[in-house]
Amino acid sequence: MARHGGRGWHRRVLAAAVGVTAAAAATSIWTAQANPVAGQHSSAHAGASNAGAKAPGGKPVSMDIAHASDRGARGVNITIDDGPDPTWTPQVLRVLRDNGVKATFCMVGTQAQAHPDLVKTVVAAGHRLCDHTVSHDTTMDTKSQAYQSQQILDAARMITQASGGVRPLYYRAPGGAFTPYSRHLAAAQGMRPLGWNVDSKDFERPGTNAVITTVKSEISNGPTVLFHDAGGDRSQTVAALREVLPWLKQQGYAFGFPVR
Repeated sequence: MARHGGRGWHRRVLAAAVGVTAAAAATSIWTAQANPVAGQHSSAHAGASNAGAKAPGGKPVSMDIAHASDRGARGVNITIDDGPDPTWTPQVLRVLRDNGVKATFCMVGTQAQAHPDLVKTVVAAGHRLCDHTVSHDTTMDTKSQAYQSQQILDAARMITQASGGVRPLYYRAPGGAFTPYSRHLAAAQGMRPLGWNVDSKDFERPGTNAVITTVKSEISNGPTVLFHDAGGDRSQTVAALREVLPWLKQQGYAFGFPVR
């Protein structure tokens, strides 16, 4: 999603995360330093967008920011950011289930830690997990490598623990604040950096019809569509998904996951 200033919800998430990240900082920084790939300076990776990194288990994951769908040219990836949320995530899951759609949930670490049952429900329904950092700091790209490492690795740990052992397969930087370092670190941990092609603008609550119109008019830009299930009243998101998902099917699109 585009960067937005003055988000009270994200400030509260950041405040809630301070204690968590401070307590885990030493472990996270040690992990990054102990990993010779993750610990390299970001300048070493400048211009290396086509490089891959060895994920845990040895399978290479690209550090390129993914936009494409594993369903090909007529594929659509539904991505849901900032949750899980006890009010809105179940409603989003219901709409997805009713339409037979699998999505990618980009979860904030503290939210996942607070609502592990929802994380497990998301996984049980066949959706995929994505690391959206501990505290949703949209200025990640201005921070130190130690801070970026802490935010990414701690969130991955929180999400994995909440899910009962299922790891996130992607990393989405809040507000798109990627750096070469964060992309390489994520890939080294088996998480493909994940972008988007269509920002539904649902976070701004412009009205259900506006959200629907944005998706319909911009889906030709590419397959990965951004929605939210937390951060405030998401009733417009739920209502928009009820109309957008059947419409996309009628247009001949197939729902998939971002490429790995």
